[in-house]
Amino acid sequence: MQHRIGIISDTHCPRFSRLPEAVWEYFAGVELIIHAGDLSILSVISELETIAPVVAVQGNVEHEEVVMKLPIKKEIRVGGCRIGIVHILGDSHHYERTARQEFPEARVVVFGHSHNPYNQEHAGQLLFNPGSANDRRRQPACSIGQLLIDDEAQTVKGEIILLP
Repeated sequence: MQHRIGIISDTHCPRFSRLPEAVWEYFAGVELIIHAGDLSILSVISELETIAPVVAVQGNVEHEEVVMKLPIKKEIRVGGCRIGIVHILGDSHHYERTARQEFPEARVVVFGHSHNPYNQEHAGQLLFNPGSANDRRRQPACSIGQLLIDDEAQTVKGEIILLP
């Protein structure tokens, strides 16, 4: 079986009034959406749930309603793939070590915080940051991502999607 998972982070609503319209286009048909934190308000989850079920963790810039409801980190399974989710993975020089400490059994670790897209394998563990959907900072564009998981081939591939 093949799985397509939408990945989003750092939406920072209501600082940014809404999610980019392109999210609905790019996430059409995904079976799950992972939000890697800094949604800021819970209504972001409700909006994304109009597309697919959502799994989310809290970030470091959240309203109290988010802190009270969402965990700091979470591990899920999609098909045969274990996915760890956390907002802050630390300094980029230590991503690999921190990911292994936080999620030693995960095949993929999804994170956010830096607003910098990141899609790299480290000793059999894919580390994936979709960048920010609303706040590009020093990036050329805002971005989201997707994971393509193939249970039969036992593969996972991350893709960064630059938003228009």
